[in-house]
Amino acid sequence: MRMRPNFRSLQAVLGVLLLAACDGGQPRVADTAQKAGPFPAADRPVAKIISSRWSTEEARDRVNEASEVMDKAGIKPGMTVADIGAGEGYYTIRLASRVGKDGRVLAEDIVAEVRDTLAMRVTRERLENVSVRLGAPADPRLPANSFDRVLMVHMYHEIAQPYEFLWRMRPSLKRDGLVIVVDSDRPTQNHGTPPALLRCEFAAVGYAEVARYNMPSAGGYLAAFRPTGTRPEPSAIKACRLS
Repeated sequence: MRMRPNFRSLQAVLGVLLLAACDGGQPRVADTAQKAGPFPAADRPVAKIISSRWSTEEARDRVNEASEVMDKAGIKPGMTVADIGAGEGYYTIRLASRVGKDGRVLAEDIVAEVRDTLAMRVTRERLENVSVRLGAPADPRLPANSFDRVLMVHMYHEIAQPYEFLWRMRPSLKRDGLVIVVDSDRPTQNHGTPPALLRCEFAAVGYAEVARYNMPSAGGYLAAFRPTGTRPEPSAIKACRLS
């Protein structure tokens, strides 16, 4: 049995995983940020990760979900976009097409097996403008000053330490960068996030909501946030309280 084809396939996948370590030489967040804290705990339930798939890709395309989300998010050719909680890559693949050869997509998941499966898909579909990375539950580990958009689709309610996560994510945005959240308007334990709670948690870390749209095609709504002012000290962050 010849092993060379398998070896080449493994090399290709490793190449995809290692691209994220380069990302055009973008700087990482300072090491001192990794030691910051403590952060307040979230005063709300946290949904468990039950699947890397929200719905089938065919069903989502039938209602034009990805195109509508990307349009409302203002994602254009040449942009650099992070797909956080990328799962099986529904948005990763379509983002790669939208940003084109002059753009870049960093797809991230916190489950190693899911990350590896997505890396195989990226390699199989020869998406040279996509890199794949393993994140941490409370830290997306994104390079600083790198992203025009950070996309979080149907996963925000699964973040157990939202204030730390959002705090560590802030430096990754470019000057005019936006965080785009797509979620359902229902309690977090039911795999959604009420818009008022989302707005409060982002505001606690220094983000302002700049747009919100109803998104029936994506099962809920889309909200866009921009960092404002200086990033607060972790000890100054006040947790939002559920009434």
